[in-house]
Amino acid sequence: MIVGLDVGTSKVICLVGEILADGSLEIVGIGSHVSKGMKRGVVINIESTVQSIQRAVEEAELMAGCNIHSVYVSVAGSHIRSLNSHGIVAVKNGEVQKEDIDRVIDAAQAVPISSDQRVLHILPQEYHIDSQEGIKDPLGMSGVRLEANVHLISGAVNAVMNIEKCIKRCGLGVDGVILSQLASSESSLSDDEKDLGVCLVDIGAGTSDIAVWLDGALHHTAVVPVAGDQVTNDISMALRTPTQHAEEIKIKYACAMSSMASAEQVLQVPSVGDRQPRSISRHALTEVVEARYEEIYNLVLEELRRSGYAERIPAGIVITGGTSLMEGAAELAEKVFQMPVRLSLPDCTKGMSDIVDNPIYSTSVGLLAYGSKEAEVTETSKRTMSKTQIKREASVLAQKETRPSFSVAKAWHNLKHWFQSHI
Repeated sequence: MIVGLDVGTSKVICLVGEILADGSLEIVGIGSHVSKGMKRGVVINIESTVQSIQRAVEEAELMAGCNIHSVYVSVAGSHIRSLNSHGIVAVKNGEVQKEDIDRVIDAAQAVPISSDQRVLHILPQEYHIDSQEGIKDPLGMSGVRLEANVHLISGAVNAVMNIEKCIKRCGLGVDGVILSQLASSESSLSDDEKDLGVCLVDIGAGTSDIAVWLDGALHHTAVVPVAGDQVTNDISMALRTPTQHAEEIKIKYACAMSSMASAEQVLQVPSVGDRQPRSISRHALTEVVEARYEEIYNLVLEELRRSGYAERIPAGIVITGGTSLMEGAAELAEKVFQMPVRLSLPDCTKGMSDIVDNPIYSTSVGLLAYGSKEAEVTETSKRTMSKTQIKREASVLAQKETRPSFSVAKAWHNLKHWFQSHI
Protein backbone atom coordinates (compact mmCIF):
# COMPACT_ATOMS: atom_id res chain seq x y z
CA MET A 1 0.00 0.00 0.00
CA ILE A 2 1.12 3.53 -0.84
CA VAL A 3 -0.62 6.63 0.51
CA GLY A 4 -0.54 10.11 -1.01
CA LEU A 5 -1.61 13.12 1.07
CA ASP A 6 -2.21 16.41 -0.74
CA VAL A 7 -2.46 19.11 1.94
CA GLY A 8 -3.83 21.98 -0.12
CA THR A 9 -5.15 25.45 0.62
CA SER A 10 -8.80 24.56 -0.03
CA LYS A 11 -8.93 20.83 0.75
CA VAL A 12 -6.94 17.85 2.05
CA ILE A 13 -7.05 14.77 -0.18
CA CYS A 14 -5.81 11.34 0.88
CA LEU A 15 -5.49 8.51 -1.66
CA VAL A 16 -4.60 4.90 -0.88
CA GLY A 17 -3.05 2.93 -3.74
CA GLU A 18 -2.11 -0.73 -4.03
CA ILE A 19 0.75 -1.91 -6.25
CA LEU A 20 -0.50 -4.89 -8.28
CA ALA A 21 1.53 -7.87 -9.41
CA ASP A 22 2.07 -6.37 -12.88
CA GLY A 23 3.50 -3.19 -11.34
CA SER A 24 0.44 -1.04 -12.02
CA LEU A 25 -1.24 1.06 -9.36
CA GLU A 26 -4.86 0.68 -8.25
CA ILE A 27 -6.62 3.24 -6.06
CA VAL A 28 -8.54 1.50 -3.27
CA GLY A 29 -9.37 4.40 -0.94
CA ILE A 30 -10.18 8.10 -1.18
CA GLY A 31 -10.62 10.65 1.61
CA SER A 32 -11.26 14.36 1.32
CA HIS A 33 -11.91 17.17 3.78
CA VAL A 34 -12.05 20.95 3.69
CA SER A 35 -8.69 22.50 4.59
CA LYS A 36 -8.97 25.28 7.17
CA GLY A 37 -5.42 25.72 8.44
CA MET A 38 -3.53 26.45 5.20
CA LYS A 39 -2.94 29.65 3.25
CA ARG A 40 -1.05 29.81 -0.05
CA GLY A 41 0.52 26.42 0.56
CA VAL A 42 1.82 26.98 4.11
CA VAL A 43 0.42 26.09 7.54
CA ILE A 44 -1.09 29.01 9.43
CA ASN A 45 -3.03 26.99 12.03
CA ILE A 46 -1.63 23.64 13.20
CA GLU A 47 -4.75 22.48 15.07
CA SER A 48 -7.08 23.09 12.13
CA THR A 49 -4.66 21.42 9.71
CA VAL A 50 -4.31 18.37 11.98
CA GLN A 51 -8.08 17.98 12.17
CA SER A 52 -8.46 18.26 8.39
CA ILE A 53 -5.73 15.64 7.83
CA GLN A 54 -7.29 13.28 10.38
CA ARG A 55 -10.73 13.48 8.75
CA ALA A 56 -9.35 12.82 5.27
CA VAL A 57 -7.17 9.92 6.46
CA GLU A 58 -10.01 8.31 8.43
CA GLU A 59 -12.28 8.48 5.40
CA ALA A 60 -9.60 6.88 3.18
CA GLU A 61 -8.94 4.15 5.78
CA LEU A 62 -12.65 3.33 5.97
CA MET A 63 -12.95 3.00 2.19
CA ALA A 64 -9.72 1.03 1.75
CA GLY A 65 -10.31 -1.20 4.79
CA CYS A 66 -6.79 -0.74 6.12
CA ASN A 67 -4.80 1.24 8.66
CA ILE A 68 -2.58 4.03 7.33
CA HIS A 69 0.82 4.35 8.98
CA SER A 70 2.81 6.67 6.71
CA VAL A 71 2.22 8.97 3.74
CA TYR A 72 3.89 10.82 0.88
CA VAL A 73 2.94 14.47 1.35
CA SER A 74 2.99 17.37 -1.11
CA VAL A 75 4.51 20.78 -0.40
CA ALA A 76 3.99 24.09 -2.21
CA GLY A 77 4.19 27.82 -1.57
CA SER A 78 6.21 30.91 -2.40
CA HIS A 79 9.04 29.69 -0.15
CA ILE A 80 10.06 27.10 -2.80
CA ARG A 81 13.41 27.83 -4.47
CA SER A 82 15.13 26.05 -7.37
CA LEU A 83 18.35 26.24 -9.35
CA ASN A 84 20.34 24.26 -11.91
CA SER A 85 23.83 23.12 -10.91
CA HIS A 86 26.82 21.33 -12.45
CA GLY A 87 29.32 18.82 -11.01
CA ILE A 88 32.55 17.19 -12.29
CA VAL A 89 34.54 14.21 -10.94
CA ALA A 90 37.21 11.84 -12.23
CA VAL A 91 36.15 8.26 -12.99
CA LYS A 92 38.19 6.02 -10.67
CA ASN A 93 38.61 2.76 -12.57
CA GLY A 94 37.96 3.85 -16.14
CA GLU A 95 34.38 2.59 -15.93
CA VAL A 96 31.51 4.51 -14.30
CA GLN A 97 30.35 2.80 -11.13
CA LYS A 98 27.50 3.65 -8.73
CA GLU A 99 30.04 5.36 -6.45
CA ASP A 100 31.13 7.68 -9.27
CA ILE A 101 27.53 8.72 -9.93
CA ASP A 102 26.99 9.41 -6.22
CA ARG A 103 30.18 11.50 -6.09
CA VAL A 104 29.26 13.63 -9.11
CA ILE A 105 25.76 14.25 -7.70
CA ASP A 106 27.35 15.32 -4.39
CA ALA A 107 29.68 17.64 -6.30
CA ALA A 108 26.75 19.17 -8.19
CA GLN A 109 24.80 19.89 -5.01
CA ALA A 110 27.77 21.61 -3.36
CA VAL A 111 26.29 25.07 -3.91
CA PRO A 112 25.54 27.76 -1.31
CA ILE A 113 21.98 27.40 0.01
CA SER A 114 20.48 29.68 2.65
CA SER A 115 20.48 28.23 6.16
CA ASP A 116 16.69 28.61 6.37
CA GLN A 117 16.22 26.42 3.25
CA ARG A 118 16.07 22.62 3.15
CA VAL A 119 16.89 20.59 0.03
CA LEU A 120 13.84 18.60 -1.07
CA HIS A 121 14.92 17.13 -4.40
CA ILE A 122 18.15 16.60 -6.35
CA LEU A 123 16.99 15.68 -9.87
CA PRO A 124 19.64 14.67 -12.46
CA GLN A 125 19.03 16.15 -15.91
CA GLU A 126 21.86 14.64 -17.97
CA TYR A 127 25.42 13.32 -17.69
CA HIS A 128 28.55 13.96 -19.77
CA ILE A 129 31.38 11.47 -20.12
CA ASP A 130 34.48 13.16 -21.54
CA SER A 131 33.15 14.81 -24.74
CA GLN A 132 29.95 12.76 -25.00
CA GLU A 133 26.81 14.65 -23.93
CA GLY A 134 23.14 13.86 -23.35
CA ILE A 135 23.67 10.63 -21.39
CA LYS A 136 20.75 9.63 -19.15
CA ASP A 137 22.30 6.61 -17.40
CA PRO A 138 26.13 6.51 -17.40
CA LEU A 139 26.44 3.34 -15.29
CA GLY A 140 28.97 0.92 -16.82
CA MET A 141 30.20 3.33 -19.51
CA SER A 142 33.92 3.89 -20.04
CA GLY A 143 35.52 7.29 -19.56
CA VAL A 144 37.88 9.48 -17.61
CA ARG A 145 35.76 12.49 -16.60
CA LEU A 146 32.13 12.37 -15.46
CA GLU A 147 29.93 15.50 -15.37
CA ALA A 148 26.34 15.95 -14.23
CA ASN A 149 23.70 18.64 -14.61
CA VAL A 150 21.11 18.57 -11.81
CA HIS A 151 18.06 20.54 -10.74
CA LEU A 152 18.01 21.39 -7.02
CA ILE A 153 14.72 22.20 -5.26
CA SER A 154 14.59 23.56 -1.72
CA GLY A 155 11.89 24.81 0.63
CA ALA A 156 11.78 26.84 3.82
CA VAL A 157 12.79 24.68 6.78
CA ASN A 158 9.97 25.96 8.99
CA ALA A 159 7.28 25.53 6.33
CA VAL A 160 8.28 21.91 5.67
CA MET A 161 8.68 21.13 9.39
CA ASN A 162 5.19 22.49 10.15
CA ILE A 163 3.61 20.16 7.58
CA GLU A 164 5.61 17.20 8.95
CA LYS A 165 4.61 18.18 12.50
CA CYS A 166 0.91 18.15 11.57
CA ILE A 167 1.24 14.69 10.03
CA LYS A 168 3.15 13.29 13.01
CA ARG A 169 0.54 14.68 15.41
CA CYS A 170 -1.96 12.52 13.51
CA GLY A 171 0.16 9.49 14.43
CA LEU A 172 1.53 9.06 10.90
CA GLY A 173 5.03 8.79 9.48
CA VAL A 174 6.36 10.74 6.50
CA ASP A 175 7.71 8.59 3.65
CA GLY A 176 8.69 11.66 1.65
CA VAL A 177 8.01 15.35 1.11
CA ILE A 178 7.33 15.89 -2.61
CA LEU A 179 7.08 19.19 -4.48
CA SER A 180 3.48 19.66 -5.59
CA GLN A 181 4.15 20.35 -9.30
CA LEU A 182 6.64 17.48 -9.45
CA ALA A 183 3.91 15.12 -8.23
CA SER A 184 1.36 16.64 -10.64
CA SER A 185 3.81 16.10 -13.52
CA GLU A 186 3.85 12.37 -12.78
CA SER A 187 0.10 12.10 -13.34
CA SER A 188 -0.54 14.85 -15.92
CA LEU A 189 2.30 14.80 -18.46
CA SER A 190 3.22 12.20 -21.06
CA ASP A 191 6.80 11.09 -21.70
CA ASP A 192 6.63 12.58 -25.21
CA GLU A 193 5.71 15.99 -23.81
CA LYS A 194 8.55 15.84 -21.30
CA ASP A 195 11.04 14.94 -24.03
CA LEU A 196 9.86 17.59 -26.48
CA GLY A 197 9.56 20.41 -23.93
CA VAL A 198 6.43 21.36 -21.98
CA CYS A 199 5.30 23.66 -19.18
CA LEU A 200 2.89 22.37 -16.53
CA VAL A 201 0.80 24.99 -14.71
CA ASP A 202 -0.97 23.56 -11.65
CA ILE A 203 -3.54 26.20 -10.66
CA GLY A 204 -4.77 25.45 -7.17
CA ALA A 205 -6.59 27.55 -4.59
CA GLY A 206 -3.58 29.29 -3.01
CA THR A 207 -0.78 29.12 -5.59
CA SER A 208 -0.16 28.44 -9.28
CA ASP A 209 2.80 26.05 -9.56
CA ILE A 210 5.04 25.94 -12.64
CA ALA A 211 7.22 23.06 -13.87
CA VAL A 212 9.18 23.17 -17.14
CA TRP A 213 10.31 19.83 -18.61
CA LEU A 214 12.88 19.51 -21.38
CA ASP A 215 14.64 16.43 -22.79
CA GLY A 216 12.81 14.25 -20.28
CA ALA A 217 14.10 16.13 -17.22
CA LEU A 218 12.85 18.91 -14.96
CA HIS A 219 14.67 22.16 -15.81
CA HIS A 220 12.74 24.90 -14.03
CA THR A 221 10.23 25.25 -11.19
CA ALA A 222 8.51 28.35 -9.84
CA VAL A 223 5.47 29.42 -7.83
CA VAL A 224 3.03 32.25 -8.64
CA PRO A 225 1.18 33.37 -5.46
CA VAL A 226 -2.08 34.09 -7.34
CA ALA A 227 -4.71 31.38 -7.84
CA GLY A 228 -8.33 30.38 -7.26
CA ASP A 229 -8.81 32.10 -3.91
CA GLN A 230 -8.09 35.46 -5.53
CA VAL A 231 -10.80 34.74 -8.13
CA THR A 232 -13.26 34.06 -5.30
CA ASN A 233 -12.25 37.27 -3.52
CA ASP A 234 -12.72 39.28 -6.72
CA ILE A 235 -16.25 37.91 -7.11
CA SER A 236 -17.01 38.62 -3.48
CA MET A 237 -15.81 42.24 -3.73
CA ALA A 238 -17.36 42.99 -7.13
CA LEU A 239 -20.76 41.46 -6.36
CA ARG A 240 -20.77 42.45 -2.67
CA THR A 241 -21.56 38.94 -1.52
CA PRO A 242 -20.07 36.76 1.26
CA THR A 243 -17.08 34.58 0.34
CA GLN A 244 -19.05 31.37 0.76
CA HIS A 245 -21.64 32.48 -1.82
CA ALA A 246 -18.90 33.84 -4.09
CA GLU A 247 -17.25 30.38 -4.15
CA GLU A 248 -20.57 28.73 -5.06
CA ILE A 249 -21.18 31.27 -7.84
CA LYS A 250 -17.66 30.72 -9.18
CA ILE A 251 -18.12 26.95 -9.36
CA LYS A 252 -21.62 27.01 -10.89
CA TYR A 253 -21.69 30.01 -13.21
CA ALA A 254 -18.28 31.61 -13.75
CA CYS A 255 -16.46 31.52 -17.08
CA ALA A 256 -12.89 32.55 -17.88
CA MET A 257 -13.69 34.12 -21.27
CA SER A 258 -16.33 36.84 -21.56
CA SER A 259 -16.96 35.98 -25.23
CA MET A 260 -18.25 32.57 -24.13
CA ALA A 261 -20.79 33.93 -21.63
CA SER A 262 -24.26 35.16 -22.50
CA ALA A 263 -25.41 38.60 -21.38
CA GLU A 264 -29.01 37.36 -21.36
CA GLN A 265 -28.43 34.80 -18.61
CA VAL A 266 -29.22 36.45 -15.27
CA LEU A 267 -28.03 35.24 -11.85
CA GLN A 268 -29.40 35.92 -8.38
CA VAL A 269 -26.60 37.05 -6.09
CA PRO A 270 -27.13 36.84 -2.28
CA SER A 271 -26.31 40.08 -0.48
CA VAL A 272 -24.63 40.69 2.86
CA GLY A 273 -26.85 40.62 5.94
CA ASP A 274 -30.61 40.89 5.49
CA ARG A 275 -30.46 42.81 2.20
CA GLN A 276 -32.42 41.51 -0.76
CA PRO A 277 -30.58 39.41 -3.42
CA ARG A 278 -29.50 41.30 -6.52
CA SER A 279 -29.57 40.29 -10.18
CA ILE A 280 -26.49 40.30 -12.40
CA SER A 281 -25.78 39.00 -15.88
CA ARG A 282 -23.40 36.10 -16.37
CA HIS A 283 -21.42 38.22 -18.82
CA ALA A 284 -20.72 40.83 -16.10
CA LEU A 285 -19.56 38.06 -13.75
CA THR A 286 -17.27 36.66 -16.44
CA GLU A 287 -15.59 40.04 -16.97
CA VAL A 288 -14.51 40.01 -13.31
CA VAL A 289 -13.19 36.44 -13.54
CA GLU A 290 -11.44 36.91 -16.89
CA ALA A 291 -9.30 39.77 -15.59
CA ARG A 292 -7.89 37.61 -12.78
CA TYR A 293 -7.23 34.61 -15.04
CA GLU A 294 -5.41 36.86 -17.49
CA GLU A 295 -3.24 38.09 -14.61
CA ILE A 296 -2.37 34.49 -13.60
CA TYR A 297 -1.43 33.53 -17.15
CA ASN A 298 0.57 36.72 -17.71
CA LEU A 299 2.55 36.11 -14.51
CA VAL A 300 3.32 32.58 -15.70
CA LEU A 301 4.37 33.94 -19.12
CA GLU A 302 6.65 36.52 -17.46
CA GLU A 303 8.29 33.76 -15.42
CA LEU A 304 8.87 31.66 -18.55
CA ARG A 305 10.42 34.62 -20.38
CA ARG A 306 12.59 35.53 -17.39
CA SER A 307 13.90 31.97 -17.09
CA GLY A 308 14.55 31.72 -20.85
CA TYR A 309 12.23 28.75 -21.46
CA ALA A 310 9.37 30.56 -23.23
CA GLU A 311 10.75 29.58 -26.66
CA ARG A 312 11.84 26.06 -25.65
CA ILE A 313 8.50 24.36 -24.99
CA PRO A 314 7.14 23.24 -28.39
CA ALA A 315 4.67 20.89 -26.68
CA GLY A 316 3.02 24.00 -25.22
CA ILE A 317 1.23 24.47 -21.91
CA VAL A 318 -0.60 21.87 -19.82
CA ILE A 319 -2.95 23.24 -17.16
CA THR A 320 -4.28 21.22 -14.24
CA GLY A 321 -5.50 21.75 -10.69
CA GLY A 322 -8.96 22.59 -9.41
CA THR A 323 -9.02 26.18 -10.72
CA SER A 324 -8.24 25.00 -14.26
CA LEU A 325 -11.66 23.30 -14.44
CA MET A 326 -13.49 26.57 -15.15
CA GLU A 327 -15.13 26.91 -18.54
CA GLY A 328 -12.96 28.86 -20.95
CA ALA A 329 -9.75 28.49 -18.89
CA ALA A 330 -7.89 26.58 -21.62
CA GLU A 331 -9.19 28.83 -24.41
CA LEU A 332 -8.07 31.98 -22.58
CA ALA A 333 -4.67 30.38 -21.91
CA GLU A 334 -4.17 29.77 -25.65
CA LYS A 335 -5.00 33.42 -26.31
CA VAL A 336 -2.45 34.66 -23.72
CA PHE A 337 0.39 32.19 -24.34
CA GLN A 338 -0.02 32.00 -28.12
CA MET A 339 0.82 28.28 -28.09
CA PRO A 340 -1.05 24.95 -27.73
CA VAL A 341 -2.80 24.48 -24.37
CA ARG A 342 -4.60 21.45 -23.01
CA LEU A 343 -6.42 20.63 -19.79
CA SER A 344 -4.93 17.52 -18.19
CA LEU A 345 -6.65 14.84 -16.14
CA PRO A 346 -4.60 12.42 -13.99
CA ASP A 347 -4.00 9.19 -15.89
CA CYS A 348 -1.66 6.61 -14.36
CA THR A 349 -3.80 4.42 -12.11
CA LYS A 350 -6.57 1.84 -12.08
CA GLY A 351 -9.67 1.87 -9.91
CA MET A 352 -12.17 4.64 -9.16
CA SER A 353 -11.34 6.38 -12.43
CA ASP A 354 -14.80 7.95 -12.48
CA ILE A 355 -13.80 9.90 -9.35
CA VAL A 356 -10.10 10.67 -9.79
CA ASP A 357 -10.32 11.66 -13.48
CA ASN A 358 -10.43 15.24 -12.31
CA PRO A 359 -7.69 17.91 -12.19
CA ILE A 360 -8.37 18.31 -8.46
CA TYR A 361 -6.70 14.92 -7.92
CA SER A 362 -3.62 15.57 -10.09
CA THR A 363 -1.24 16.10 -7.16
CA SER A 364 -2.56 13.27 -4.97
CA VAL A 365 -2.52 10.74 -7.85
CA GLY A 366 0.98 11.96 -8.73
CA LEU A 367 2.10 11.31 -5.16
CA LEU A 368 1.02 7.68 -5.53
CA ALA A 369 2.90 7.39 -8.83
CA TYR A 370 6.00 8.96 -7.28
CA GLY A 371 5.80 6.65 -4.26
CA SER A 372 5.37 3.64 -6.53
CA LYS A 373 8.59 4.52 -8.38
CA GLU A 374 10.41 5.03 -5.07
CA ALA A 375 9.25 1.60 -3.90
CA GLU A 376 10.44 0.02 -7.15
CA VAL A 377 13.87 1.67 -6.85
CA THR A 378 14.16 0.56 -3.22
CA GLU A 379 13.23 -3.04 -4.10
CA THR A 380 15.76 -3.09 -6.95
CA SER A 381 18.43 -1.70 -4.62
CA LYS A 382 17.68 -4.39 -2.05
CA ARG A 383 18.02 -7.11 -4.68
CA THR A 384 21.33 -5.67 -5.87
CA MET A 385 22.63 -5.45 -2.30
CA SER A 386 21.48 -9.00 -1.66
CA LYS A 387 23.36 -10.31 -4.72
CA THR A 388 26.48 -8.36 -3.70
CA GLN A 389 26.27 -9.74 -0.17
CA ILE A 390 25.92 -13.31 -1.48
CA LYS A 391 29.01 -12.85 -3.68
CA ARG A 392 30.95 -11.37 -0.76
CA GLU A 393 30.00 -14.25 1.57
CA ALA A 394 30.89 -16.80 -1.14
CA SER A 395 34.27 -15.14 -1.57
CA VAL A 396 34.93 -15.28 2.18
CA LEU A 397 33.98 -18.96 2.30
CA ALA A 398 36.26 -19.73 -0.64
CA GLN A 399 39.15 -17.99 1.10
CA LYS A 400 38.50 -20.01 4.25
CA GLU A 401 38.52 -23.25 2.28
CA THR A 402 41.79 -22.47 0.48
CA ARG A 403 43.52 -21.14 3.61
CA PRO A 404 45.54 -23.85 5.39
CA SER A 405 43.88 -24.87 8.60
CA PHE A 406 45.86 -24.56 11.84
CA SER A 407 45.62 -27.21 14.52
CA VAL A 408 47.45 -27.16 17.90
CA ALA A 409 47.45 -30.95 18.09
CA LYS A 410 48.92 -31.30 14.61
CA ALA A 411 51.63 -28.72 15.37
CA TRP A 412 52.60 -30.54 18.60
CA HIS A 413 52.75 -33.84 16.73
CA ASN A 414 55.07 -32.38 14.07
CA LEU A 415 57.30 -30.81 16.71
CA LYS A 416 57.49 -34.07 18.68
CA HIS A 417 58.37 -35.99 15.50
CA TRP A 418 61.17 -33.52 14.69
CA PHE A 419 62.76 -33.92 18.13
CA GLN A 420 62.59 -37.68 17.94
CA SER A 421 64.28 -37.74 14.56
CA HIS A 422 67.13 -35.42 15.66
CA ILE A 423 67.97 -36.98 19.04
